[in-house]
Amino acid sequence: MGRARHGAGQALKVGLLGGSFNPAHSGHRAISLAAIRALGLDEVWWLVSPGNPLKDGATDMAPLVIRLASARAMSRNAPIRPSDIETRLGTRYTVDTLRKLVRRYPDNRFIWLMGGDNLAQFHRWRDWRGIAREVPIAVVARPGYEHAAHAGVAMGWLRRWQRPAHQAKSWTTWRLPALVLLRFRLDPTSASGLRRADPAWQRRFMPTTRST
Repeated sequence: MGRARHGAGQALKVGLLGGSFNPAHSGHRAISLAAIRALGLDEVWWLVSPGNPLKDGATDMAPLVIRLASARAMSRNAPIRPSDIETRLGTRYTVDTLRKLVRRYPDNRFIWLMGGDNLAQFHRWRDWRGIAREVPIAVVARPGYEHAAHAGVAMGWLRRWQRPAHQAKSWTTWRLPALVLLRFRLDPTSASGLRRADPAWQRRFMPTTRST
């Protein structure tokens, strides 16, 4: 995460995708690459959460080191940067992470990426209106969640600041709050499905030790 600029005198345009990445999969990669194209991003940062407050008590959550390793493997050869920066910043909630990132990288421009399933429950996030006032939000439509997302509490508040998708590449000029809804051909892969299909998936990402 060391870079603050992309080229001489040019701010880096970064999409932020938070999540458990338990494990990271082709759907995360596809959404990120599609967002890069739609929003004109330089790269996407995957914020691999040390622990999702809405998933406290989950018994199948892999250790952070495993989830981060899966994210690095899945993002290989793409402008995607997996990071444990929330652990290093000491933040647990997205609003706190964003405020610290904006201060730490004042030359960068950030936009928050989320799926329609997250928009449906966005009002449950700590200070979700504060998140919307901190950075623009791009929501990727997900089949099966569209009604819940559009009928949700958060969308009821955000709708007045919705921007048309054809203006998506102008997001750095938008006054906040600002929301854009994006539609891509989605990869149906899910982390829960991968865990069911391969309960021992963590073994593939175990740190290796070398004998001396």
